[in-house]
Amino acid sequence: MTISYNWLCEYLPVKPTPQELSTILTRIGLEVESLEQFEAVKGSLAGLVIGEVLTAEKHPNADKLRLTTVNIGAEAPLHIVCGAPNVAVGQKVVVAPIGATIYPVDGEPITMKKAKIRGEESEGMICAEDEIGLGKSHDGIMVLDPSLVPGTPASELFKPQQDWIYEIGLTPNRMDAMSHIGVAKDVCAFLNNLEHTHKYKVQLPVFTLPAASGNPLPISVTIENTDGCPRYSGVSITNVKVGPSPEWLKNHLEAIGVRSINNIVDITNFVLHETGQPLHAFDANAVKGNAVVVKTLAQDTPFVTLDGKERKLDATDLMICNGAGEGMCIAGVFGGEHSGVTDNTTNIFLESAFFNAGMIRTTSFRHGLRTDAATRFEKGVDISNIIFALERAAALICELGGGQIASAIVDVYPTVKRKTEVETTYAYVRRLSGSNYSADKIKTILVSLGFDIIAETSESLRVAVPFSKPDISLPADLVEEVMRIDGLDNIEIPSHVTISPALSSQPDAEKVKEKVADYLAGNGFNEIFTNSITNSKYYTPEVLETAVKMMNSLTIELDIMRPSMLESGLEAIGYNLNRKNENLLFFEFGKTYLAKEGKYFENNHLCMYLTGQQTTETWMHKSRPVDFYFLKGYVINILNQLGYKNLVWQESESGLNPCWEIKVKNQVVVTLGGVPAQKLKQFDIKQSVWFADFNWDKMLGLLQKSDNFYKEIPRFPAVRRDLALVLDRQVKFAAVESAAKAVKSSLLQEINLFDVFESEKLGANKKSYAVSFTFLDAQKTLTDKEIDSVMDKLVKNFQTQLQAEIRK
Repeated sequence: MTISYNWLCEYLPVKPTPQELSTILTRIGLEVESLEQFEAVKGSLAGLVIGEVLTAEKHPNADKLRLTTVNIGAEAPLHIVCGAPNVAVGQKVVVAPIGATIYPVDGEPITMKKAKIRGEESEGMICAEDEIGLGKSHDGIMVLDPSLVPGTPASELFKPQQDWIYEIGLTPNRMDAMSHIGVAKDVCAFLNNLEHTHKYKVQLPVFTLPAASGNPLPISVTIENTDGCPRYSGVSITNVKVGPSPEWLKNHLEAIGVRSINNIVDITNFVLHETGQPLHAFDANAVKGNAVVVKTLAQDTPFVTLDGKERKLDATDLMICNGAGEGMCIAGVFGGEHSGVTDNTTNIFLESAFFNAGMIRTTSFRHGLRTDAATRFEKGVDISNIIFALERAAALICELGGGQIASAIVDVYPTVKRKTEVETTYAYVRRLSGSNYSADKIKTILVSLGFDIIAETSESLRVAVPFSKPDISLPADLVEEVMRIDGLDNIEIPSHVTISPALSSQPDAEKVKEKVADYLAGNGFNEIFTNSITNSKYYTPEVLETAVKMMNSLTIELDIMRPSMLESGLEAIGYNLNRKNENLLFFEFGKTYLAKEGKYFENNHLCMYLTGQQTTETWMHKSRPVDFYFLKGYVINILNQLGYKNLVWQESESGLNPCWEIKVKNQVVVTLGGVPAQKLKQFDIKQSVWFADFNWDKMLGLLQKSDNFYKEIPRFPAVRRDLALVLDRQVKFAAVESAAKAVKSSLLQEINLFDVFESEKLGANKKSYAVSFTFLDAQKTLTDKEIDSVMDKLVKNFQTQLQAEIRK
């Protein structure tokens, strides 16, 4: 939000310095992000003075130059070489003496120095208007009023505007501060609180709306969609003369970066930034039937907007129509090409209305029209301010545009809105704020902000909330207002903090996330953050059926919310590979998005992306590429660190090659494998990429706090036994692991595959797994008999379930 210091001070009863005002604004929650000086004329003519040309003679060494002496009110006149064809004795001119800096309209600043021009000394410069930023003409020097006194500072004559401009970082709920008067109300409330008084009040502009005097031009108003438009008002003005705005109006707008167009448009913009209420001016001659109807039109109705583009309307777009039912304006968003004010307009119908914030925002984004009016309406405007803004603008149009009021003000307000009422206790305010506010202080602040006290006791307070603060509905909101106006920097820091520890059966989700991130970062992984909006071309039609589509995508390439984390990670890998960064270990915490049966779902994930070499090549060993087992090691370590037990591996066909799933309590928590070549080709990746996708939501749901995280080292030794199993070649080690766990022996602690042997000597399509089994009893030393009993069960399971042969 851009605020002008000079403009703001017009509504304040006192005038703090720009820096003091900046401090006040930040203290009351209107954080000043920047404070910069504005100059309508660069340099503000500093150092330039009015001079009188005493002599003007031909330069002896140049035909087009003149030697002049100029009186600038000093002891001696200045000798200046001048090239202007119109310089003459007796003229009053603008002089830039030695040391002054001029700022040409086109070009860099120039600081005057004593110089020799064609052999003659020059002690300054007689200026043309484009050389000092006052205009664009370079036909000759500026010739001023002959009554001016030499030595008068040029800034006193031209009075170039100087201002200070604040950029305020507003939160979305602060629509009440989206105007100069709104900000002034907060400043006055702060000053009242500072001095424990009610004397500081906003100095609202004083004006009188002229009585109707022109040819009557009544225009009726009908609201068919009262949900979209709870209130609509307007007035007709005739005999308007569209033309340039006066300097004061141009200066107000240009200071905050708004370009002057003409007096009528400038007045609506001025009132918008003064009051926060958007207005719209129609050419009354284009209002067919002298009627305005607020309604929606049929789906895909064509409508040409002010920018000359034809847009297809949605059936939910609120429209301002004429008596013939034709659209004249997209309500609260953008005007139409055939009903707007032009240079030939003489009669206007001025609109001031309250529109549904949600409908305006949806329409604005649907058509890509992010106007000042739309940004105000979508945050909500003050429904009680409608008539004031309308009368203010109408009075200015009569004053600056010669208009005449031609109708009574039409104000259609079918259901009068009631103020929200909120009740709180003084004890609650003190407890929530942590400050011992007195009852008087609380009331002073709230009344200064426009709250009406409905009822009060010695312990409580009930107030009616002003319409300018639609975000306030709870007692906590009142506490925020009190703390804000008292000054956020006055919030006390307690000397001690009382904490009530909360018990939960599950670990803290953020700590779990941090633990995993620390582990991966400590092992050489880099965390990445990729865009959750991605390109639909990466996905199959089946996937796109449930994808979340973007209604107003910024670019053609970014049109859906990602249904999978793989593609955005591959974009990051491709970006790095194109820059010769080929050995990559990435991880990312992110979300995927799904639309199903009219509902939207978000799922949290942890994904790992590996490509390139495990280690770089050295004289001691060759480099080794990352592979499935390298990825698997990190996946298992993460699951072990988090305390997951009884992992079940299962081969899958989920799009990776190879593809494996890990289940915990019959729920898939991890999918891992290699990225298929066809998918890599989409991103022009020519080396293998390995990928693991943790379903983070499921993992956190299954995670339990461990009461025995630390365990004593067993005092009794573990025992290892080995088996060599001859199996069919298609049998995976996961099947061996599953058969071993089916024995369900508490003594079996670990199963490890330490050798794979394939040979025709074993038989056709046969292979041999060498598997070790580790046994342990924490309470005693195991006997051979106990171990042999478990080994016999293992062998039996392998023979019956896997048709294994035991190699002797």
